Amino acid sequence: MTSQLDRDARVPELTLSKVVKSFGPVVALRSGSLTLQPGSIHALVGENGAGKSTLVKIIAGLYRRDAGEFTLRGESVDFTSTAQAKEAGIAVIYQEPTLFPDLSVTENIFMGRQPTGRFGRIDRRAMRRETQEIFERLGVRLDPDRITEGLSIADQQIIEIAKAISLDARVLIMDEPTAALSGNEVERLFAVARGLRDEGRAILFISHRFDEVFDLCDTVTVMRDGAYVFTTPIAETSVDEIVRAMVGRDIQELFPKQETTVGEELLRVEGLDSPGVFHDISFSVRAGEIVGLAGLVGAGRSEVARAIFGVDGYTSGSVTVGGKPLPKRQPRAAMAAGIALVPEDRRKQGLVLESSVARNTTLAIRDRLSRLGILTTGRENTASQVWASRLEVKTSFLDTEAGTLSGGNQQKVVLGKWLATDPKVLIIDEPTRGIDVGTKSEVHRLLSELAGRGLGILMISSELPEVLGMADRVLVMREGRITAELTRDEATPESVMFAATHEQEPAR
Repeated sequence: MTSQLDRDARVPELTLSKVVKSFGPVVALRSGSLTLQPGSIHALVGENGAGKSTLVKIIAGLYRRDAGEFTLRGESVDFTSTAQAKEAGIAVIYQEPTLFPDLSVTENIFMGRQPTGRFGRIDRRAMRRETQEIFERLGVRLDPDRITEGLSIADQQIIEIAKAISLDARVLIMDEPTAALSGNEVERLFAVARGLRDEGRAILFISHRFDEVFDLCDTVTVMRDGAYVFTTPIAETSVDEIVRAMVGRDIQELFPKQETTVGEELLRVEGLDSPGVFHDISFSVRAGEIVGLAGLVGAGRSEVARAIFGVDGYTSGSVTVGGKPLPKRQPRAAMAAGIALVPEDRRKQGLVLESSVARNTTLAIRDRLSRLGILTTGRENTASQVWASRLEVKTSFLDTEAGTLSGGNQQKVVLGKWLATDPKVLIIDEPTRGIDVGTKSEVHRLLSELAGRGLGILMISSELPEVLGMADRVLVMREGRITAELTRDEATPESVMFAATHEQEPAR
């Protein structure tokens, strides 16, 4: 253990008090407060737009606060760059790390600060030895010499953590680190986090998943509308109390499912096959029905959705919409037939982040809005305002870049883009991934209302409560095959997980 970590535990590692940050007329942080103790894992929760990201960026040196106090181990600090924050012992582990893909694991860890030996040459042996020692401390198996391209997100995050340890970081911030991880990968990450806590480091854990917060963290701080609400030990609170503090109201129903009348068949998939990806996929979606597609990560659910919409191909089988066959690999034909696809990765596949809210909302209907090939800003704004209002997108201006919005509002913009096409069938992949509990409820209510208006919805979700709460029927996939079709009454956590894993008999 380094002497820097052997200190008086009564002195907070980091403290922010009544921190304020504005961007022009927009106040992103009205009163942000946070205290991190050494040897503790501290959760930071709040709705998207609550100010969490702004607070983290101030800690990381990306932003400078306008007012308030910021101290590190009792001394006032005012970082003007991320380099200063790193030098002070602060590291941020993002949901999607940014490593150099053509370099080895060791080279990524020591990038820009390689140790040198005689004659100023890089001491690669020392770099590799220290990398291996760090991995042994973390209890993970990674080859220090492996090129990072092709590594899983989980392994990339471990590399970022190893980099932080090599820099002797005392404060580690984990921002939604589990969003793209499997169950086993999450457990490994949590084991690493607990080990770092036991070494005396302070960890800030940001997540929308309450089961993870209660499993991993010692303390939780809640933020709402850019301000601090409260901090309490995890053992002294509950999910209900945290939710009330986050949204400022009781959420009576996280899954407000309306009873609907199921109508005619809108989508039929027959014998869809793509070697090595999925096999013999057959199901239907009817008007007014929400069909949940469940399964473990890697089961092939997203690939099926992409094949139906024409993004990916398939070797055999058929897709029909309203009784009419849909050609392969033609997304435009799918759109013309009335299918809309909200993809899993909204940032990479659903939005043009540098474009405005208005431009993103109207992307799929630009031909319809144009006159003689010309689309005016006024016509674009008028069309987008309809959906921004209906979906309650929280932005002051339609010309705001989509990339600056919170995750929940980005999801609403993607939904608005596809609902503007007036679809018959909506395929939505991970509808609430990475968004807060309040916005989740809004998205669920919207899906229920759309089904009530006669849309057929195919909902892919890795969150079992979401599937059970919203679906009229549940299809379960395992290793590229549909292993069960369950009615709403038949679908239980046990029956779905049994079909997804085949590892044990479902509970009776």
